[in-house]
Amino acid sequence: MSVSLRLGVLEGDGIGPEIVPAAVRVVDAAVAAAGMPPVEWVPLPVGRSAIESAGSPLPDATVKALSGLEAWVLGPHDNAGYPEPHRSRLNPSGTIRKHFGLFANIRPAKAFDGARALLPGTDLVVVRENTEGFYADRNTFAGAGEFMPTPDVAIAHGIITRAAVERIAHEAFRLARGRRGRVTVVHKANVLRLTSGLFLQVCREVAREYPDVAVDDEHIDAMTVHLLRRAPEFDVLVTENMFGDILSDLTAEIAGSLGIAPSVNASADRAMAQATHGSAPDIAGQDTANPAAMILSCAMLLDWLATRHSNPQLTAAARRMEAAVADTLRTGTATADLGGTAGTRAFADAVVDAVG
Repeated sequence: MSVSLRLGVLEGDGIGPEIVPAAVRVVDAAVAAAGMPPVEWVPLPVGRSAIESAGSPLPDATVKALSGLEAWVLGPHDNAGYPEPHRSRLNPSGTIRKHFGLFANIRPAKAFDGARALLPGTDLVVVRENTEGFYADRNTFAGAGEFMPTPDVAIAHGIITRAAVERIAHEAFRLARGRRGRVTVVHKANVLRLTSGLFLQVCREVAREYPDVAVDDEHIDAMTVHLLRRAPEFDVLVTENMFGDILSDLTAEIAGSLGIAPSVNASADRAMAQATHGSAPDIAGQDTANPAAMILSCAMLLDWLATRHSNPQLTAAARRMEAAVADTLRTGTATADLGGTAGTRAFADAVVDAVG
C-alpha cells in the first residue's frame, strides 16, 4: 500500500547546500520509480545560515519541527567556523542525536567498482554506540562531561552502561542476520577492564540470543591492522562511540573514499540520514563535492523506514538508489575524490538517470 513520506531536510554548511539537494533529487526519482506518491520535504534551518537568521545553529523551532517527524536528512556542519559562543557548544548533529536519543550510528563501508578501493571486495558495517563511551559531551545529563581541577589537568568521563550496550548489540546482531551472519566485537578490555570489559561481556551475553550468528572479538589496536590487511573478511563490527568513529573513517578510505561513506543515526522510532564526511568548506560552492555518501545515506533512511513499516515499495526505492550509485560509478562517472571529472550536479544527474 502506497504511503506518502514526510521528511525533514536540513542542508547544513559548506558543501551541504550542494550534496543535500542532489540526494533529494535522487530520492524523488527512486520514490516515483517505485510507484509511490511524491515525498513531502520539510525544509528546516540549521548551521551558519540559522545563526544569521535565528541566532542559533539549531533553532528551537527546528527541534520542535523535528519532534513532529519520523525521519530527516541532515547535511554536514562546520561548527569550527561558527562565531562564539556557538563554536564552543555541542554541534547541531550532536545536539540532535542527544535530544532524540539516536543511539545507533550505522556506517557501512562498501567497495564499488570504479571507486578506487584500497581493498576491493570490502563490504562491512560499523555499528557504533552513539550516546556514551569516551565522548564527554554525550556522557552527562547536563554539562560537557569534561573538567579541569587545575590548569594543568584535564579529565573526561568514559561511561559504559549495560542498557546502552544491550541495545546496540541487538542492532548489530539483527543486522548481521540479514547479511553474512558474523559480528566482531571491537574493544580494549585487556586494558580498560571495567568499562570496555563490560562492553565485551554484555555483547557476548546478547550473542547467546542469536545462535545463528557467529561472533568473535578483537582489540581496537589489532583491529586497525586486520582491516588494513583483510577488510573483506569482516561483516558487522560493533563497538563503542569513539572507537566506532575512528574505525568508520578508516573503513571508508579502505572502501575508496569518505565521499562514498553513508550513515544513519537511529533510535527505535526516529532516524536521521547523515553522511560520514564533514562540510569541506574549502571546496564549497565549486560543484566538485561527491554527493554519493549523502545519496546512500538517504537510501539507508528509506530502508530503515521500510523495515519499520514493512513497506516493500520503500525497500524497492532504497535498492534502486544503491544500484544507481553502483552503476554510475561502474560506468566511469565519478567525482574528483574518486579520480573522475564529474561535478556534483553531473554525478547526481547520472544517478537520477540510472534510477529510472
